[in-house]
Amino acid sequence: MRPLIHIVDDDESLRDSLIDLLRAAGFDAMGYGSTGEFLLHPLPERPGCLLLDVRLPGPSGLELQAALCSRGLALPIVFLTGYADVPTTVRAVKAGAVDVLEKPVDRDRLLQAIGAALAGDAQARATRQAQADRDARLTSLTAREREVFDRIVAGERNQAIADALGVSLRTIKAYRAQLMAKLGVATAAELGRLAGESEDRGR
Repeated sequence: MRPLIHIVDDDESLRDSLIDLLRAAGFDAMGYGSTGEFLLHPLPERPGCLLLDVRLPGPSGLELQAALCSRGLALPIVFLTGYADVPTTVRAVKAGAVDVLEKPVDRDRLLQAIGAALAGDAQARATRQAQADRDARLTSLTAREREVFDRIVAGERNQAIADALGVSLRTIKAYRAQLMAKLGVATAAELGRLAGESEDRGR
């Protein structure tokens, strides 16, 4: 699927020229004249990034960046500005912007920044997918399997778990084999790593 580059800038001629440039470079592109217009369009679930003017009518580009962060929308942002200054650049980058480019934008510098943004987007998507897969596997455990899982990762031995739950050692070994198969892990170390990743996400 071709990446979709969103362009938010109130300069219609600039938007059109950027759309032409990006499409010629192999991307899909959409233009918006304001932050409000952009927010009215639901973001499709596909790779992409946002080219965002700093100064816009209504809410600014920096305010849109903050709004996207507060909504948990992790769309990489490359800022465009005709009024570059250090405080604005620092604020944008601290809030997660990939780059801040001064207008008129150099084509090669722009494509380089977009490449970096798309690489970050791909990594973030892969991380989210891995988290979703891990959560789905944990959710697939029965209540008893989850109890055994929690005790294993807490460092309890099979016999201690069997005694605590009032079942045989053979039963605990069977539960352990079942839950490890469901979770797609082969060793206790992999089981502990999965549990640790799950805890880190919940913090």
